Amino acid sequence: MPHISVALCTYNGEKYLPYQLESIASQTLAIDELVVFDDGSSDKSLEILDAFKQKVPFKVHIHQNEKNVGSSKNFEMCVQACTGDIIFFSDQDDLWLPHKVETLVRYLEQYPDKDAVFSNAIMIDRAGKPTGKTSFEQIEFIEPLQEAWKAGRSFDILLKGYVVTGAALAIRSQVKKEVFPTPHIIPELIHDGWIALYLSMTNRIAFVKEPLIQYREHDSQQVGLKSEKKAVSLIDRFKRSREVKLAQIEKKATDSTALFHYLKTSGKAPENTLKKVASRMLHYQMRASLANNRLLRIWPVLKGVLQGGYKLHDGGKWWHPVLGDIVE
Repeated sequence: MPHISVALCTYNGEKYLPYQLESIASQTLAIDELVVFDDGSSDKSLEILDAFKQKVPFKVHIHQNEKNVGSSKNFEMCVQACTGDIIFFSDQDDLWLPHKVETLVRYLEQYPDKDAVFSNAIMIDRAGKPTGKTSFEQIEFIEPLQEAWKAGRSFDILLKGYVVTGAALAIRSQVKKEVFPTPHIIPELIHDGWIALYLSMTNRIAFVKEPLIQYREHDSQQVGLKSEKKAVSLIDRFKRSREVKLAQIEKKATDSTALFHYLKTSGKAPENTLKKVASRMLHYQMRASLANNRLLRIWPVLKGVLQGGYKLHDGGKWWHPVLGDIVE
């Protein structure tokens, strides 16, 4: 049986922390250690943790940072301090279903080619009541994308947006030396997103469709699981200013350029992965640099259509951005 660690990060979490701790202690497959990194709480979080430590049969290691380092860096330090063969990430304000640890440990035992697995989640509000959605529904990780992921296209999916939340993630211990320290490539690409993106390059991350946690949404959480942005309609494209449109495209161009240069310089990406990032980079650089004169935009846009760039990188109703690039 593998040694199991839980990496729990806390910061002024007294309101929900006791419930999360109890859900961890009530797992059908017991954990071996809980490693807690507190990021400078001024409430009763440390008192709650100390009391919990006295009553559970597994080891509890509590560390308090001398200064606030933020959620992503705190998780990085916490995970690195874990000694288990399998490490579970834990937020302070969620609730784990009793069979979460057992389900994900069994999955990793069954699939030795996978180094990480994440689950679905039941979305709950601040009072703990289900919102009626799962996390997969909220971020629109729908059936076709799930099938594409299983078919080996997880990197393609993650290149377009974030799917994996650390609150539902478990990794093998050897992953730590590959992914940390988390590189500062894109501001939004924090520890869990980077782990997922990195492992997806070699198809080493999988998912379980079953919800295994209750993921709490509330105003004071540091990092939330945001819904996918509302699709831009054709009417919106004609109403918004060109500056607003270009800002979004330029952001994608900047992000993909930064990712390409990091992966190329670090040597951490397979050649086929580099080609995918380069393709995305060139596509959005083209879109961001289209001429103000609409007639001069027609050929580069049509060329992008013929080369498949719009369908590949903009997806869905890709003809909408095609029309928008010509007329907006």
